[in-house]
Amino acid sequence: MTKPAPRSAEQRMKDTLHRLENDEDVWVATADAGGGVPFLVPLSFLWDGSTLLLATPAGSPTGRNLRATGRTRLGIGPTRDVVMVEGTVDTITPAELSEEEGDRFAAKTGFDPRRLSTPYLYFRVLPTRVQAWREADELTGRQLMRDGKWLVAD
Repeated sequence: MTKPAPRSAEQRMKDTLHRLENDEDVWVATADAGGGVPFLVPLSFLWDGSTLLLATPAGSPTGRNLRATGRTRLGIGPTRDVVMVEGTVDTITPAELSEEEGDRFAAKTGFDPRRLSTPYLYFRVLPTRVQAWREADELTGRQLMRDGKWLVAD
C-alpha cells in the first residue's frame, strides 16, 4: 500500500475544520491546580465555528480541573490523523447556557445534561493553539493556530 503524500497546509486546515464540525467525541486532558496530577477523559463536544462546548459532572476530576485552571488540551481523531487543541476554558452553568445552544449540543452529541439529576457544568474551550498531522512526514507545518490566530486561511 502506498502512503499518501503529506497534505498541504490548506488541505490540513480543511480536514481539521471538517473534523471539528463532524466529529462528536474528544479526549480531554486536564491537570489539577495543586500538584499537576493529570487526568484524561473522553467527552462529547459541539463546535460552533470558533469554540468547543463540553459538558461533564461538576464534581468530576475533569470538571474541578477545568474550573480551577481554566486550561485544557484536547485530542480529536485517531492517532494517525489527530487534531490537537490547546485552549482556555470558561465555565457555564446550565442556567447560563441558552436553550438554543443546549438543544444544539444535545442534538449533536445525543446527550442532554440538562435532563439529568447529577449536576453538570458546561465548558467553552477557546482554542489558542491547534495542530494537525497524520504521520511523521506531516510534523513540519503541523501548527495551524498560534496565540488564537489561524495561520492558514480556511
